[in-house]
Amino acid sequence: MFELFDYSLSYQTLSFVFLVAFFVGMAKTGVHGISMLAVPVLAVIFGGKASAGLMLPMLIMADLCAVKYYHRHANWNYLIKLFPSAAVGVLLGTWLGNLVDDHVFRMIMSVIIFVSLLVMIVMEKADKKAIPDFLWFAVLMGLLGGVSTMIGNLAGPIMGLYLLSMRLPKNEYIGTAAWFFLIINLFKVPFHIYSWESIDQNSFLLNLLSLPFIAVGAVCGIYIVKRIPDKQYRWFVIGMTAVAAVLMNI
Repeated sequence: MFELFDYSLSYQTLSFVFLVAFFVGMAKTGVHGISMLAVPVLAVIFGGKASAGLMLPMLIMADLCAVKYYHRHANWNYLIKLFPSAAVGVLLGTWLGNLVDDHVFRMIMSVIIFVSLLVMIVMEKADKKAIPDFLWFAVLMGLLGGVSTMIGNLAGPIMGLYLLSMRLPKNEYIGTAAWFFLIINLFKVPFHIYSWESIDQNSFLLNLLSLPFIAVGAVCGIYIVKRIPDKQYRWFVIGMTAVAAVLMNI
């Protein structure tokens, strides 16, 4: 064990933090779903609420990479429908997080992961044209996305379900998601700092140390999106997400 920014960490633990940063970078540049593997790893090491705060600046750093690469492909008509209800969802998630202890917080994260896993499987099997494209659906997805992104940064599958219903091309899908998460993650920062107190100087210094791994992950994500068939990789992520959800409760 060694001391780093007021954290007592082993080299193995620090390696896991860097692996999480690498996964976050990959997820934000197109390999959606792989961040679902990162959430339980941090939660087991640091606890539910603290891990959410530690991961948030990593996500924002990766969001900036994704927005820089895909910013021209965003569809703002769909984003505008999401933001109001997503903001309400973040407020609800903040309130809920203040009511429960860390054990219950992790249980909620686990439930969200299992539900997200089911959503991912349904998305693979369902007729994409059957997913509704209505304002009420956008409001519902925004609300659920806001709650789940505050409780564990787990809104990826929910936003994926909504954006699938818009039938967006691949780059437009990634660009729209990148802008959504950059804006909503920045909106979450004050609640983590002042309400949950899950982000402080020490956690942010650890985030900065992980920045090179986020950047490498982002480059790898761009490479993978261009060259590896989506279907095979998504099923791999689905399987690993199931394992991660089980490990969260051990």
